[in-house]
Amino acid sequence: MEKNTSVATGHDEFIIIAEHLVKVFPGSVPALNDFSVHVKRGEVLVVVGPSGSGKSTFLRCLNGLETIDSGRIVIDSILLDANEKNRLAIRREVGMVFQSFNLFPHLSVLENINLAQCLVRGKNKKEATRATEELLDKVGLSDKIRGYPDELSGGQQQRVAIARALALRPKVMLFDEATSALDPEMIGEVLDVMRTLAEEGMTMVVVTHEMGFAREVSDRVVFMEAGRIVEAGETRQFFLHPTQERTRNFLRQIL
Repeated sequence: MEKNTSVATGHDEFIIIAEHLVKVFPGSVPALNDFSVHVKRGEVLVVVGPSGSGKSTFLRCLNGLETIDSGRIVIDSILLDANEKNRLAIRREVGMVFQSFNLFPHLSVLENINLAQCLVRGKNKKEATRATEELLDKVGLSDKIRGYPDELSGGQQQRVAIARALALRPKVMLFDEATSALDPEMIGEVLDVMRTLAEEGMTMVVVTHEMGFAREVSDRVVFMEAGRIVEAGETRQFFLHPTQERTRNFLRQIL
């Protein structure tokens, strides 16, 4: 008998439950060190902190790209464990956008976005193409559907990457420094798409250095250092009245 992928969490309002996460890479200090956070459905959580604080590792653990050494991750009542069925179920529900665009250079924009829909969701080409056309309209790139990645700007490539992640109709979107590889003039066009997703109620966990975006769009902010949470709170409180001196020093440096 197959293992049931659902678990009773007792916290149905939370779509993401991460508790006491520990992740240690060989020869290094813990990237995550007793890290815990819960994310409500429809919430936008922004994670900030200095380089090497564990922000990207946290995101990669959420969708199973990295395996935690201890702790517990539950996404939409599915326990992320060694069971392959569970891991695949979570990856179908969690979209991720990386710093690098990770588009297939030999495939057109249409083919890049259609591919996962056909392989993961089992759509036929006509169904996938219809969804791709709608998503490209959403991210403002309808005219690029027949183009190839090397014909696009960095901002356009990242918007295609977002459309590709959205094509699987995920319940959660993870953004790992989605604008850090872009020229300054291209950052706004990507943030606009992310802002629209937030307004539409998408659950999002966003690692970013874009503090203006964080202040405007997020519901809560988590400040990490050395794999731990230094401070977490509602956005306005976090920026205007941080309680920790380390948080105040960090904000003084970047604002």
